[in-house]
Amino acid sequence: MAALTIGAAEWEGELRLAQPGGAPPMPVYFKGFAVRDADGNNIGLATITRDITAQKRAEEDLRRVAADLSEADHRKSEFLATLAHELRNPLAPIRTGLDLLRMTPRDPDAQARVHAMMDRQLGHLIHLVDDLLDIARITRGKIELKREPVDLKVIAQTAVETSAALIESHGHRLDVDLPEEPLPLEADVTRMVQVLANLLNNAAKYTPAGGRVTLSAWREDGHAVVAVSDSGIGIPPDAIGSVFEMFTQVRGSLDRAQGGLGIGLSLVRRLVELHGGRVNAFSAGRGHGSTFTVRLPLRPGSPHARSAGADEATHVRPPSPLRVLVVDDNADAADSLVALLEALGHTTWVARDGPAGLDLALEVQPDLVLLDIGLPGMSGYEVARAIRRNQGVRQIVLIALTGWGAQSDQQQSHEAGFDQHLTKPVSLEALEQALAAAARTLP
Repeated sequence: MAALTIGAAEWEGELRLAQPGGAPPMPVYFKGFAVRDADGNNIGLATITRDITAQKRAEEDLRRVAADLSEADHRKSEFLATLAHELRNPLAPIRTGLDLLRMTPRDPDAQARVHAMMDRQLGHLIHLVDDLLDIARITRGKIELKREPVDLKVIAQTAVETSAALIESHGHRLDVDLPEEPLPLEADVTRMVQVLANLLNNAAKYTPAGGRVTLSAWREDGHAVVAVSDSGIGIPPDAIGSVFEMFTQVRGSLDRAQGGLGIGLSLVRRLVELHGGRVNAFSAGRGHGSTFTVRLPLRPGSPHARSAGADEATHVRPPSPLRVLVVDDNADAADSLVALLEALGHTTWVARDGPAGLDLALEVQPDLVLLDIGLPGMSGYEVARAIRRNQGVRQIVLIALTGWGAQSDQQQSHEAGFDQHLTKPVSLEALEQALAAAARTLP
């Protein structure tokens, strides 16, 4: 071969070696060279092969981190560009209006028109700044809700009045379906009107002229539920999971054409969660409209509200202690999670790398393993597959607890044998729900 006869007779590269048992191929670095006798004759070959699994995993992690940072930077840059654009929009006519007032000081009709225009634009500017300040306050935990007894129907009707002008200006048909029965809440009226008005405004802006917007409310399982639906542009399936995130609504020429900073839905989600509720989005895809549904707990003590005992039952604490193994190479993350699990009454073990986690799982056979993906020695996927291959521990519930939360990551977790996929940082509620679901699957 040419490698033996040309130059230094050396070669090197990377290979992927097949492994038994269905394990993923092992990446290796190899270097080979010819072995010669004193006369320069080839008498054999020598190779050096080194497992580079950890190196490849580290490179992949770095690529993902770089991609995430690049994406975040792109989104923030786009947000700042949109912010500048949106602030200039009302400032430009205000400045023009001042010039007109100077040029036509004695024309009352012209002055009235300019004043009305400037008032509208100033209101738009104030709304933009208020949204920014609200997001900043919520992020810092500085916002305070002024709760009071109120019927959801009052909030809904006020929100409709607030958004009516925008809906009418787009030529939409607005249908409102509110129940006769009361839906009593303990809520900050101003903030909840802001939530529903934002949803109605979004429906109006992202629905072609002459479309349909519907607001409906009902009682369900101790909650007041309100839904805003439209016949608009819809949401692509790959975007449905990120519509409530900051900086994600400003992408694309269509979004820019509609205006806005792309923080309205993020603000909606945070305000609803501060009220102990939940909001979710549904769309059959682009061009098929969308529906945003808000669920809020009915006021305690009111008819049909959940009792305290029922709330605790739905807070999904497992009925009995579980034996839980935590596998995470981040010591602070692992130790804090173990402390939380023990505070909830569970028995715990902890491992810092993949091989140690697998050994502990086989040895103690816990009820549940909370398993990081990026681990030294063996990835979380490899540990999960190894556990599933072992007949003696097939009943263990495996939950991926990782910083990777894309749809592709969740699919990979499922294929590796995980029962659930949680994305860091995980809330107490999400953790308790996962623990309760795990408890229900155990014999």
